[in-house]
Amino acid sequence: MSTPPQLHANSEAVKQPNILLITSDQQHFSTLGVTNPRLQTPALDRLAREGARFDRAYCNNPVCSPSRSTIITGQYPAWHGCWTIGVKLGEDVPTVGDLLHQNGYDTTLIGKAHFQPLASRPEQTSLECQPTLRDLDFWREFQGPWYGFQHVEVARNHADEAHAGQHYGIWMEENGLPNWQDFFQSWPPDPSAAKREHAWDLPEEYHYSVWTAERSIAAIERSAAAGKPFFLWSSFHDPHPPYLVSEPWASMYDPEEMQPGRLEPGEMDAMPPHFAKTQQRQPDFSAWQETAYGNHGFNSHLHDQAALRKDMAVYYGMVSLMDREIGRILDKLDQLGIADNTLVVFSTDHGHFLGQHGLIAKGAFHYEDLIRLPFLVRWPDQVPAGAVNNSLQSLVDLAPSFLHAADIDIPGQMQGADQLPVWTGAADAARDHVLVENRHQPTALHLRTLVDDRYKLTIYRGHAYGELFDLQIDPDERRNRWDDPAYSEVKSILLQRFVQAEMEREPTRFDRIAGA
Repeated sequence: MSTPPQLHANSEAVKQPNILLITSDQQHFSTLGVTNPRLQTPALDRLAREGARFDRAYCNNPVCSPSRSTIITGQYPAWHGCWTIGVKLGEDVPTVGDLLHQNGYDTTLIGKAHFQPLASRPEQTSLECQPTLRDLDFWREFQGPWYGFQHVEVARNHADEAHAGQHYGIWMEENGLPNWQDFFQSWPPDPSAAKREHAWDLPEEYHYSVWTAERSIAAIERSAAAGKPFFLWSSFHDPHPPYLVSEPWASMYDPEEMQPGRLEPGEMDAMPPHFAKTQQRQPDFSAWQETAYGNHGFNSHLHDQAALRKDMAVYYGMVSLMDREIGRILDKLDQLGIADNTLVVFSTDHGHFLGQHGLIAKGAFHYEDLIRLPFLVRWPDQVPAGAVNNSLQSLVDLAPSFLHAADIDIPGQMQGADQLPVWTGAADAARDHVLVENRHQPTALHLRTLVDDRYKLTIYRGHAYGELFDLQIDPDERRNRWDDPAYSEVKSILLQRFVQAEMEREPTRFDRIAGA
């Protein structure tokens, strides 16, 4: 089995590898054509065929900003400080891009960032808020540096949200769509405006997935022409709702062929109380409300099956359009003759519910559907082609693994595991557990989950209830064993393991160098 070369920035014999991180947003782990015959994803299937597929990958927080901040810092949200959405990642937090840039890399972010909130205060300023998002003159001047990326081109919106603008708006104007705002919700919002649903009137060639691919290709060409290695994050926005996409993708899949998840009778009976409330028409979640800002998913999840099938069909269409654009990026690597020296990783920031357990979208529900991720790695002659691996992976591991690939020392403040030996087949595993945080309120909604090879344990701040699933005999997570006497010893062992895991992830910024 081949192992990665020892790379040195000044070596003429071995070039530093390019690093291409491709992510989607809120993508269910099952939405890869290689594992799901109802879905067409030839580009992602190609990555799986030419690289390795990891089937036990997890996020460290199932909310956008904390998860994305973990990707670039190699730290858990409790350490990097962006503990939920509506909270900023401080610009003083070191990132993987900083280190790669210091070691000769071009560092670029194209697509969605979401490192900052949709509001700005003197003590917590944000570029990702109105009216700045629509101030194209500002974005014409600003292209970084930002969070370790020396060049950025970003867009905050999903589908036709009013947050559209930034570099994406500039691109639409420069490419012949001066009236681009007509295809998006207005800012300030117009409550009387008709709501778009499913089929977007925006021409396909102006879709942000096309923009993300085009600008990613431009960044690759720029680095290749300069003869420099690159770290590029191609950050796609879809298939995050709203369920809205340009034709022909909106009609690509037949809703009648969709198979949404379902709620089994009685499965909520042993769950923490907020789960059952999702199946009420007018649930009261006030017990979990502590601030003026709401909790994802704390609403009724009752839904019409026909409407869910249509939403799911459009969700699949959004994935397939994104996949086509990912294929364009991969083709460019081939055309430039740099694919063999490019480490490509594909994943997402967190998962998504499509009816599983009666749930829609996301929330404080740490089922596999939400915290488990699609995860692909390709590096020709380094990562075994066609491999399928069940070793535990985690987004906090990306930064240290990228640094190892670039032969750069991993700093002590990074908390992730170095997965490169696992990716290349030189090691069986880099971790025996994964930790998932979720703190949507300061104290009222605060939970953490431990996942190991067989079990999943979730604890809630200030509460005696929790969750324990035996994923080996109950992979669909229908029976919560938290209060099951038959699992009392397992629960005790896992709780002790949880405390050990919390201690083990404590970072060490500096080594001890003296007795006192």
